[in-house]
Amino acid sequence: MLAARGRTGLIGFVRAIPIRWRILSIASLNSAVVLVLAGLIWSGSQVLSSAWDDVRQVRQSDQILALLESETSRLQNLIHRYINQPSPELFAEILLLREAVLGTLSSRASTDPMLSGSVAELERVTERFLSGFGELRSLQTTIAKTYEAQVLGPAKDMAGLYSIIEGATNQRDALIWPPLGKSREAFTAMLVAANAYYLSLASASAEEARRNTETIERTIPVMTEMADNDLQREALQRLKGRAVALREGLAKLSEQLTGRTDLLRNSIDASQADTIAAIDGLSVLMRQREQKAQTTFDRTLANISRNVLLIATFFLCVIIIAGIVIALSIRLPLQQIMGSMRAITTGHLDREVQGTDARDEVGAMARAVEVFRQNAIARRDAEVELRASKEKAESALLELYAAQQNLIDAERLAALGGLVAGVAHEVNNPIGISLTVASSFARRSEMFEAELRGGTPLRRSQLEEFVRTCQDAAQQLFSNLQRAGELIQSFKQVAVDRSHAERRQFNLSEATDQIIASLRPVLKKSLITLTVDVPDGLIIDGYPGSYGQILTNLFLNAANHAFPDGRPGAITLTARLRGTDDIEISFSDNGVGMTPDVQRQAFDPFFTTRRNEGGTGLGLHIVYNLVTQQLGGRMMLDSRLGQGTTFRIIMPRAATAAGAIDGTTQWPNRTMSSI
Repeated sequence: MLAARGRTGLIGFVRAIPIRWRILSIASLNSAVVLVLAGLIWSGSQVLSSAWDDVRQVRQSDQILALLESETSRLQNLIHRYINQPSPELFAEILLLREAVLGTLSSRASTDPMLSGSVAELERVTERFLSGFGELRSLQTTIAKTYEAQVLGPAKDMAGLYSIIEGATNQRDALIWPPLGKSREAFTAMLVAANAYYLSLASASAEEARRNTETIERTIPVMTEMADNDLQREALQRLKGRAVALREGLAKLSEQLTGRTDLLRNSIDASQADTIAAIDGLSVLMRQREQKAQTTFDRTLANISRNVLLIATFFLCVIIIAGIVIALSIRLPLQQIMGSMRAITTGHLDREVQGTDARDEVGAMARAVEVFRQNAIARRDAEVELRASKEKAESALLELYAAQQNLIDAERLAALGGLVAGVAHEVNNPIGISLTVASSFARRSEMFEAELRGGTPLRRSQLEEFVRTCQDAAQQLFSNLQRAGELIQSFKQVAVDRSHAERRQFNLSEATDQIIASLRPVLKKSLITLTVDVPDGLIIDGYPGSYGQILTNLFLNAANHAFPDGRPGAITLTARLRGTDDIEISFSDNGVGMTPDVQRQAFDPFFTTRRNEGGTGLGLHIVYNLVTQQLGGRMMLDSRLGQGTTFRIIMPRAATAAGAIDGTTQWPNRTMSSI
């Protein structure tokens, strides 16, 4: 009971508002929902955009760090290779890579918002890494000089002294020969070991060189005691000095090579390790920032979804409740009015109409029904007249139905007129000429009849002139009516082919003429000259509707893109036999042509160069699919910028499925661009 009273009170309150304002309130609620959701989505999109910018920037910074890491690692490898085997090419490559590393730091890393605060540290460790190469190269130069001057130099002198000692020993059985041979062998082994140590830094080679040097120094006193002459003794004395210099040179070389190894390890490798560590640290920071941005992105997206769902649910509930209340505020009073009207129509005129005190439109209707009830009571005694009025009303209703049917028929005729407008436009010219000739012929016949009945004898020239007039009129009537008939038949056949994708045999020349006839309105509006060379007798077993759509799309594509802004041009359509089973069709224009980039994408779906002018990018894609899929053919595009475009289509005389291709025929099934 309380719920019913509450509902009645609520409906009474709502009925105080006019119906138009109730409907507008629902529309306002819908608009409010749209505005609130749009604002919420816009606000969330700003946060999402900011988070996505952070993610994208982090990825760009990661790319820079990866590039720096790759370049420094490669530079380290090049330095090691240069130390082991110096060459001008390696040195030039090291310098170029050094400039690349510095360029990456100064040009890309310094301008990157994520890395700009850490560029100083990166530059510091990188400069230390790069400066170590200068020190290493200077030390390498010193090592090379030491090796040349203090190892190879004494070795050369010793080789000469050995030759002098051997030359000063005349007898082959002299006592000096055994120690001399042992010393010479130790000298040779020492040179090999010294070279191996210099090139490979092998500790075994260094030890062998030192041991052989000691052997040389031990044999010199023995050879001095066994010397036969002063020349041998003087040479042995000098050999002893050069052996001491060689030993000192080897020691110095070993010391410098050890220093180079320490410098390479402490300056180059350690600095490169510091650089990698700094890059890894920045990469970790980038990962943390990316994770944070991704978390913000996900959280914002979840909040937007949740808020949109909550707000939509809330407003949906409000709208449903408001709709139910408004619907009840209209439906219940209308039911009362309908009940009152049924009572009136059944003759129960004593039942009062409820809701006449309401201030809305339904209340006005209730008051009108009450007035009607009062009038019905007042006219109760005039039942016969009321029946007559009822009959008149029914008659008027029938007339209204008839008028309604006439309007429907007129609308259908208007639609039919729109359908045949294109055909009427084309056949208007020959039909108009025929009417003009017919009317002129009728007037000339009347004049001839008047002359015939005038009583004056006819001259032969008059009769011959009338015959010529008749012949000319008949010829013009025949040619123009035949032209109109051909146009109608062409449009009819094209319409049938377009609406029914049925396979049948058709004459390629006749089908082409019919399609060209349907394109004449477009030709008349443009300055394009069309030349058709399709030989008669080419019978195709395929789909004329698909063939018509191919030519139509190619023609409209050329009219819109090859000749923009109404510029004049020419289109040439040719067809010829290719072997015994194929037909080649060439559709070319002398328009603006295509760039190589446009040619590569010409057959792709939704690709168009006139997106802002309403282009859909499906015309050539549809043509390509019809040629390759339904007709079983292949298609080639050849275009040069400013020199026009040519579409070459090869299709079998009997259409095959999915474009079956002969393995011996070299023909592209996609596109070929001429650059």
